[in-house]
Amino acid sequence: MNITVNGKSRALEAALTVEQLLESLGLETERVAVELNRDILTRSRFAETSLSDGDVLEVIQFVGGG
Repeated sequence: MNITVNGKSRALEAALTVEQLLESLGLETERVAVELNRDILTRSRFAETSLSDGDVLEVIQFVGGG
């Protein structure tokens, strides 16, 4: 299955949820915003939303600092 994350194509060997994908990317779900196929995905739906072939995600990571 192929998806696009932040403009880069990625091949997945197995179906994942958005939460599983974020974990595989080393991202904390509490610190990201996700757009899936041009729709904002609320954090509460990360674990229940399965990815499909051809999905396009934009993942924005919040970074603190001063």
